[in-house]
Amino acid sequence: MRNGETRVRGVAARAGGWSARHRWAAVGIWVLFVVLAMGLGSAAGRVDVKDSEEMGGETHTAARIVEDAGIEEPAGESVLIQARGGDVKATDDEFRAAVTAVTAAVEGTGEVTGVTSPYDTGTVSKDGRSALVRFDMRGDAETAGERVEPVLKAVKGVQKEHGSLRIEEIGGASMMKTFDDAFGDDFKKAEYSAVPVALGILLVAFGALVAALVPVALAITAIVATMGLMGLVSHFQPMSETADSVMLLVGLAVGVDYCLFYLRREREERAAGRDAQTALRIAAATSGRAIVVSGVTVCVAMAGMLFTGIAEFEAMGLASLMVVAVAMVGSVTVLPALLSLLGERVEKGRVPFLRRRRRSGGAEGSRFWTAVLNRVLARPLLAAAVAVGTLLAVAAPALGMKTQNFTLDQEFGDSLPIVGTYNRVNEAFPGGSDPAEVVVKADDIDAPEVRAALADFRERAVSSGASRGPVEVTVHDGQNVALVYVPLVGGSDQDRAGESLDKLRDDVRPATLGKVDGVEAPITGQVAGSKDFNDQLVGSVLPVFVFVVAFAFLLMLLSFRSLTVALTSIVLNLLSVGAAYGILVAVFQHGWGASLVGAEGVGAVITWLPLFLFVILFGLSMDYHVFVVSRIREARLRGLSTRDAIRHGVVTTAGVVTSAAVIMVAVFAIFGTLSMQSMKQMGVGLAAAVLIDATVIRGVLLPAVMSLLGERNWYLPKWLHRLPDLSHDETPGAIAPPVPDGEGERGGERGGERGEPVGV
Repeated sequence: MRNGETRVRGVAARAGGWSARHRWAAVGIWVLFVVLAMGLGSAAGRVDVKDSEEMGGETHTAARIVEDAGIEEPAGESVLIQARGGDVKATDDEFRAAVTAVTAAVEGTGEVTGVTSPYDTGTVSKDGRSALVRFDMRGDAETAGERVEPVLKAVKGVQKEHGSLRIEEIGGASMMKTFDDAFGDDFKKAEYSAVPVALGILLVAFGALVAALVPVALAITAIVATMGLMGLVSHFQPMSETADSVMLLVGLAVGVDYCLFYLRREREERAAGRDAQTALRIAAATSGRAIVVSGVTVCVAMAGMLFTGIAEFEAMGLASLMVVAVAMVGSVTVLPALLSLLGERVEKGRVPFLRRRRRSGGAEGSRFWTAVLNRVLARPLLAAAVAVGTLLAVAAPALGMKTQNFTLDQEFGDSLPIVGTYNRVNEAFPGGSDPAEVVVKADDIDAPEVRAALADFRERAVSSGASRGPVEVTVHDGQNVALVYVPLVGGSDQDRAGESLDKLRDDVRPATLGKVDGVEAPITGQVAGSKDFNDQLVGSVLPVFVFVVAFAFLLMLLSFRSLTVALTSIVLNLLSVGAAYGILVAVFQHGWGASLVGAEGVGAVITWLPLFLFVILFGLSMDYHVFVVSRIREARLRGLSTRDAIRHGVVTTAGVVTSAAVIMVAVFAIFGTLSMQSMKQMGVGLAAAVLIDATVIRGVLLPAVMSLLGERNWYLPKWLHRLPDLSHDETPGAIAPPVPDGEGERGGERGGERGEPVGV
């Protein structure tokens, strides 16, 4: 081996070495990849998830029948006309005049069709104080929100002329516009603010503008490239807007973290007196390898979403998997090239008021975590017991977790006027806002037996107590399809509405439409969709859990050649996820401290969140675990005792893990400020879990458990020795000895002058 050169092996080490030697080629290839991915993705176009693909069960069958028949259901709208008080009834002249005025006003916009009077359709409430004028928006239902503004203005105009009545519009198009106006900018601001927040934290962590910009730039280019790849992949696995947001969150978090790990190690080695080439090789052989192991583990965890069978989850899983893979590749290829090109210029833009570390480059670590670790290692059993007890106490509320899909008022509270309209319509016409829809497909929809069955279904839907009516039927003769709309008793009360749905599916349908040969009659709608979604989600929990845990265990076993490390990593991650669940239930279900995050009165956790959090957190938790344990194992292989290796590994990684966690917590917490309760729950859950994982788990429980285990940390049964060895990058030969002051590429000058800011 030549003087000052490090022997490196493994994918990450070889990639880093090649990149440092062929700097411009590596940067050029990366830029070309990003441009090509974005260009090809734009040229190919993008396919989004269709209604018929979103979920399984009867909801999927109904959507498929409608789609195959070429039936385009318009966006339905209703105008609620309601007496504000007194003895005003729908039969009064003033009320009738308002109905006539609304009908004329909406027809006059030219944007609607099929306007119906409540006196013709029977949509007058039982107490006679409320009525609904119904109509459909012209054109494509998906873009109806862009054309509903004139109709809303027309209705408001009628309201001004009839002050004694409440006249309000609600429907698919008006809700679409309201939410887009209220929360579209909200989401964009959250996504856009994530980047400057991450940059600000990195600036404090590194104390230099250029060093802070490098991770953010690589994370952004990884996200841009993945956006292009999503367009290409969408032709095989349709994507969604939700997948875009999740991809951005995950991409920014792991992209910045991976670069932070790599850059921090490179700076540490240079501060210790090594020349630039050796420092890069050491970073490649250590942090580079940790990034690869972590990245592959995160990808495997994200792949767990593909087992749900729910198109939205599959899109989120695939998008997250791709952005993690791209960020991982970028971190171990183009980052070494950039660091080699920048050299000392990575320190440009120094923030003058940030105190610098001394020549050790932070080897002594954070004073706070050093003090904590000294106490943990002095009494590891007590520390482990306290940490586990605390985590179990925090996780305890999760045992009573109640999940449900949110109604409009649960999701948005009273922040939007349309929520009040939704509640008033449901009070006056239970189930009228979200009726069940029976999609009847027959060989001949006009056959006498089919017509008789439809009439019987309408009658029994009301007589069974599942609906109070009116039950409306729309027949599409050319497609041999009939659509039956059944307002469910229970309305916005999902439990009662679910009971009404069960009556339709289990009693009314078999006794009527089920007796006719060749007839399909799946029941869909908001309540049915929620039930089918929940059923499918519950059915996918076990296979997703088994897949993620089993493959994560296998990857840790192969990467660290230790059965103990693999087992403890799984247990610690499960404790972290359990604590996150407990916080969610405590805050959003029981309301403990809910006012602090604006979540009063929610009373439940959104249905999809527990499985989503498990997959995301299990993957992201591996970032810190792999990074810390890799450093411990590296020190152990260099000859340190297990106890000293634990001290060295935890203390030297405390700063970077803290910085990485602060970035993740800040980015996720931004989404916790959104008005939508589901997004708020996601943001709070992710932020709390990452904070717990980076502090209690990695700073206390991990070193305590490893200290108690001692040499058993590295236990691998003989019968497992034949497994592939993925740990080769951490051999002692992968670490070069320090370059004495005055030697190497101005080693002493770097070691004495550069330093690092506190907190890294």
